[in-house]
Amino acid sequence: MLVAAAVCPHPPLLVPELAGAAAAELDELRAACAAAVGVLRDAAAEAIVVVGGADRAVAYGADASGSLAPWGPDVRTGPGEPVLPLSLSIGRWLLEREHLTASGFHSISFDAAPAECAALGGRLAATAGRVAMLVMADGSACLTEKSPGYLDLRARPYNTAIVGALGRAEAPALAELDPGEAAELWFAGRAALQVLGGAADSLNGEILYDEAPYGVGYFVARWTE
Repeated sequence: MLVAAAVCPHPPLLVPELAGAAAAELDELRAACAAAVGVLRDAAAEAIVVVGGADRAVAYGADASGSLAPWGPDVRTGPGEPVLPLSLSIGRWLLEREHLTASGFHSISFDAAPAECAALGGRLAATAGRVAMLVMADGSACLTEKSPGYLDLRARPYNTAIVGALGRAEAPALAELDPGEAAELWFAGRAALQVLGGAADSLNGEILYDEAPYGVGYFVARWTE
């Protein structure tokens, strides 16, 4: 059963070594992520699983490692040969900062069907009596004219609605997200959030951060019993 969840974004610049002189600009976001990840420790979970979007769905073991070399300095997470995609590499980095260990890492294809996402969420929630989940999910990249996807006037209300659902821990609202609309609005976290929607039952939500410092929606939420 899912007893706690943390939702965090996964920009490479979250790691200070990659942000360089601009690292301080995301200090508030890092602090929010640390607070959210803290609920995974406090939940007394028997298993912590990490979920994030990637080009394909893969289940990785607890010893899976990642590298941020494609985005700058070769910051490593884990001791072995890097295999984790960006979202899960940042997820492992966040856990390591809080001295936490995951029982497994799970990528879900960015274009996965909602049913596939929900099924994965259900399977992960059933892996132990008390399961905590770290969900790596970026918001829309179409919020401003300087956004990677340029400005789409639909993006801000769409992004705001999803943040609102996270704040209320409304799993059904996440399950209803349309893959086509999410793709049009460059909402990269849609599939990962739908895994959360498929795992959660009755939890309480709280938003710790909701900004778009580089034209991309970065939000942090925690769900607890």
